[in-house]
Amino acid sequence: MRSVQTLPPTAMAPRKPLVAALASLILPGFGQFYNGDLNRAIWLFLSFSLLCIPGVALVALYLPDRLMLPTLLLGLGLTIGVWVYAILNAWRCARTSVGTIANPWQISGVYLLVFLLCDLLALPLLTLYVRQHQVEPLRIPSSSMEPSVLHGDMIWADKRYNCPGCKQGVHRGDVAVFAYPNDRSILYIKRVIGLPGDHIQLKNRQVWVNGQALEQQSPHNDRGTVTEGFGGRRWQVQWVEAAVDVSKLPPLNRVQTAHRTELDITVPDGQVFVLGDNRLASTDSRSFGTVPMQDILGRARQVWFSSNAQGVRWDRLGHVLE
Repeated sequence: MRSVQTLPPTAMAPRKPLVAALASLILPGFGQFYNGDLNRAIWLFLSFSLLCIPGVALVALYLPDRLMLPTLLLGLGLTIGVWVYAILNAWRCARTSVGTIANPWQISGVYLLVFLLCDLLALPLLTLYVRQHQVEPLRIPSSSMEPSVLHGDMIWADKRYNCPGCKQGVHRGDVAVFAYPNDRSILYIKRVIGLPGDHIQLKNRQVWVNGQALEQQSPHNDRGTVTEGFGGRRWQVQWVEAAVDVSKLPPLNRVQTAHRTELDITVPDGQVFVLGDNRLASTDSRSFGTVPMQDILGRARQVWFSSNAQGVRWDRLGHVLE
């Protein structure tokens, strides 16, 4: 009787520790996948994806404002921890892979496919979803919103705002992020002063909405800072004599109309009237007109980092924007 010959199991070629470590450096969990540890690879990739900045920002939105910065810092620390663990574990496991049975899927084509799906599809789609529908980090490039928002502030813009199904509608006093009407590829940040149908008057450096003066307090220092408010909300504005650098304005707006101090309009339907808090250094509705409601994309929520020529402004970190 002829005996049935069985083939010995195929031993996997020794994994290269340096390659495994570099793979997890590029994408946490990818080194484990290279080593054949599929379960650990999946868990490390999922942990990294949920702990990275988009995921932490998503969680932080649902926490009290004072907990946003600590949550972000904690999430950053955990993310780095997962990343370092993935690198070290991939290195260690690769060194002990001699004689391990190869899995059928451990071929170069599968490695490339998984990398492309995770690094070029899954993570970008997650980030894009969070930025479009939850929260987006933005850097403030001008002083037009001082003293509330400073040049060099990095803020979170809450995108759960002014959209179908969103619980947050547009209100007077909101610090809104919107598409610049003359070039929708540019984002502006200003304060919403008038809603559709509101009667706005501006005269002698004072603003009235529907006949009610916004100014709550007269200038109290040499920078011309005053307190404005409406409906229980309060914010600081300043009338600082400062020249506008016309060369930095958008091409369709290179006229010094930001200094306009007299105005009398009724906000059209579907539009809002916006002003910068730094009234004499802001390009706003006094120059480009009212802003379509649909172009308001988010509400400035909190400063997560801030710096200027002198360095980091530590007192601004975690500052809640009113």
